[in-house]
Parts: sequence; C-alpha cells; structure tokens
Amino acid sequence: MKINLANIKKAKKLLNKSECVAIPTETVYGLAGNAYSDIACKKIFKIKKRPKNNPLIVHYLNLRQLRNDCSFNEDFMKLYKKFSPGPITFILNLKRNSKISKVVTNNKNSLAVRFPKHMIARSLLKKLKFPLAAPSANISSKVSAVCSSHVKEDFGKKIKYILEGGKSKIGLESTIIDVRNKPKILRLGGLDVSLIKKILKKKIKSNENPSKISFPGQFKLHYSPGIPIRLNVKKIKYNEAYILIKEKKIIKRNYFYLSKKGDLKEAAKNLYITLREIKKKGYKSIAVDRIPFSGLGKTINDRLKRASKLK
Repeated sequence: MKINLANIKKAKKLLNKSECVAIPTETVYGLAGNAYSDIACKKIFKIKKRPKNNPLIVHYLNLRQLRNDCSFNEDFMKLYKKFSPGPITFILNLKRNSKISKVVTNNKNSLAVRFPKHMIARSLLKKLKFPLAAPSANISSKVSAVCSSHVKEDFGKKIKYILEGGKSKIGLESTIIDVRNKPKILRLGGLDVSLIKKILKKKIKSNENPSKISFPGQFKLHYSPGIPIRLNVKKIKYNEAYILIKEKKIIKRNYFYLSKKGDLKEAAKNLYITLREIKKKGYKSIAVDRIPFSGLGKTINDRLKRASKLK
C-alpha cells in the first residue's frame, strides 16, 4: 500500500497531543499512544476497557530508539537480527532512567517491546520522538481488528483517527518471548516457535497460562466473539456456524472455511475476519473442526481455546 504522507502527518499531530490513534501493523491493528505520556496511556486503557494489570506492548522503530529505555542481551540480539522487524515481542529489563510511563508497565521493571514491519507503522514511527504503546485495537477480551472497518465497528467515534493500512498480512498477534534470563514463551503468535528454537539452539520453556498476569496476552478469556465456541467438533448442532480449516465439496450456508487448501498461514489471516463475520450474521454458537496442532495451527488453536472461555 502506498504511504499517504498527509495521513501520517495527521496521526503524528494527534499523537503529539497525547491522543490515541489506531494504526496498522502486519499482525493486527493497534490502538496507539505516546508511551512516554501517562495521559495517552491512560486513554488506551479506558478506550479498550482493558484491565490495569495487563501491561502494554511498546512499538519501536529500531535499536537506537530502544537503547534509551531497555537493556538487552545476546539472546535478544540473535532473535532481533533474524526476526525484527516482524511478529515477535520481547520482554526486556527497563532502564532506571527510562521515560516509559508506569501506566504501560503496571509499575513493573520490565517492558514488552516490538518492532513492527508494516511500512505505514514504520513511516509513522520515523516521524515521532517517542515509541508507541499499542495493544490491539479492539475492546478488551474481544476479537482483534485486522482492518480499519473492524476498528470502526468496535470504537466508533471514541478514537480520534484510524490510520488506514489495508488488511493485516498475518492476522494474528505477535509471539511473546521473555529473553531476560532463560528464554520463555509467554504467548503463541504469528511467528512459529520452532523458528525461534532454531536460532537460539537451546531449550525454551513455555508459560502461556500463568496463575498471575504479569505480561501482555496472558488472560485466559481473549479474542472472543461473545458467543459459545465448541472445539474439535465433527457433528454440529442445528443452525450452528461451522468453522473448517480446509474447503470441502459440500456447500452449506453455515460452513465457514479458513483456507481453500488447508494452508495455515491463510487460515491464520482469516481467523478473526471469520469470527466477526459469524457474529455479524447472527449465529448463536460456533463449532470448530479439528485444527492441526503444528506450526501456526498451534496459535490458531490457542486463540480459539481462549475465545471459547465465555465469562
């Protein structure tokens, strides 16, 4: 997508005034604000209805910018060189003199950081003198937004501006890894964990469902369309929407295919679009066929499992 400099300028002007702006990224759209501003970060939590104990991910342009706020180690550098910019978020130690708002971290001495790949997000970051706190641009615990129309559906006029960037290329949030000590996966995401293991060449622990929330993306209820979801279903109920990973010859109105040929990347990209479409069409429940538990299939399964945990 061509970069519209007038749009970048408008977003910059609002962000400089501690307003919130929806921005495109390759994973999902983010609700962005000045990460150094308490005012902006409090607005993010209020607009999203996000619990205050759920820290925000901060988006940086490059290492030079990050050095102002965080210290990092060899494991971080290996992964940064291979996968950034891209769908990976790192948990790092905050420097004592960092300007990052305590609202972002919930007063913790660690920070979740990411380097977005989307060229419009990067063009915006180049124009700013601060990094952007930017969780997903949706109401907390609901389905993430992968296009500007989704953001508009969720927030209406509650945010000042949506920076248009087309559909998100990946369609799932970033993979989160704590690299401060022994590497630990905190959330499955758009980057396959097996690729991370190949680079680090060491055992990586997993802590995706902790008893205490300390980092972004760890709530058990998340990504929910607000209706019941049943997983690994072969026999569906009457008038129930049915999500399948691969197209079949059977054509039914209540069948929703994530991919034509079972491609997991395509399925990931279409997951949130499909969940929103089903809800909009008025279905009262969703059945999901078995999703392969490999590669991005693990992330898709994770999202559907969390989405199925209704309050």
